Amino acid sequence: MNLGNGDGDATASELLQAQARIWNHTYSFVKSVCLRWAIELAIPDVIHHHGRPMTLWELVSALHVQPTKVHCIRRLMRVLVHSGLFELRDLEEADGQTGYVLTCVSRLLVKDNALSAAPFALLALRSLPKGRWPDPSAWLRDGEDVRPIIGEEMARHVPAWGVWRSPEVSSLFNEAMASDSSLIARVVVDTCGGVFEGLNSVVDVGGGTGTMGKAITEAFPHLECTVLDRPHVVDGLVGSERLKFVGGDMLVEIPPADAVILKLVLHDWSDEKCIEILNRCREAVSGQGKVGKVIMIDMVLGSLTEDHGSTETQLLFDISMMAFFNAKERDEKEWAKLFADAGFSGYEIVSHLGLRSLIEIYP
Repeated sequence: MNLGNGDGDATASELLQAQARIWNHTYSFVKSVCLRWAIELAIPDVIHHHGRPMTLWELVSALHVQPTKVHCIRRLMRVLVHSGLFELRDLEEADGQTGYVLTCVSRLLVKDNALSAAPFALLALRSLPKGRWPDPSAWLRDGEDVRPIIGEEMARHVPAWGVWRSPEVSSLFNEAMASDSSLIARVVVDTCGGVFEGLNSVVDVGGGTGTMGKAITEAFPHLECTVLDRPHVVDGLVGSERLKFVGGDMLVEIPPADAVILKLVLHDWSDEKCIEILNRCREAVSGQGKVGKVIMIDMVLGSLTEDHGSTETQLLFDISMMAFFNAKERDEKEWAKLFADAGFSGYEIVSHLGLRSLIEIYP
């Protein structure tokens, strides 16, 4: 199916592949951040001196990482293994356990290797914006919690969501989200329109300036859409007969509807906050004797195992979510646990949308 409107009549698949390629280039610097963290934490040296495949828990213990930050090392090593710096090897006489081993690449990062490339790498990596990323020693070893800091706001220690409220950054953020919504809405409407069958009303949570909502109401004349976002985002926005804007807090209350849309929302939040949001969603679609659903568009890690580049992009997103929001991208098993913990009875992955998936979640 071709999707016109100035993009050379590209197919949905071609548009999503192009977007994935752009996102891969956009987040490729995260690989450099992960390399710097690995060298600064001396992970190649630790594994080298261990002398045999090293389990995650052995590595965490040797690095003196706080127990609450074990997941950070697991996710960092997931990127470094995917990038070829380390390998995971099955342990002998250990049922299902694996351990990290050096590759030819990471052997060149061992500091007492006469041919070590670590000093050169660290010299080059000094150009990275270090102040915008957590210092791995303080963050992982000393127990300091990561607090997302962006650019010039570092000096004022403004959390990431606080930074978004500044007029300049808020405008850029809304424009970025709107451009993504334009693309993904066209794909969803043209290839996954069946998810809206039988619905009369939807709430687009975190729907920004209404790009997704407008596309849905234009494509499906029987639908009414409410866009819920923070008051400073929706103040002054003008809707229509079937498109309304409501200022509010998704952690407190979501307007009732047949379905709630969550596009790139939950990956910004911890498991605990995601359960709160999902609880509000379940309440919104379960009122007045109706049983609706949640329509989620988000990444499912491991859904693109045959596409090395796209899998890498998902993993780089995960590190960014970890560093800036203390959040994460999730695999299907992690999503399923979240849905169950929030009181939902089941879910279905309806379609893979490039790097993301469309998931229906049922109360």
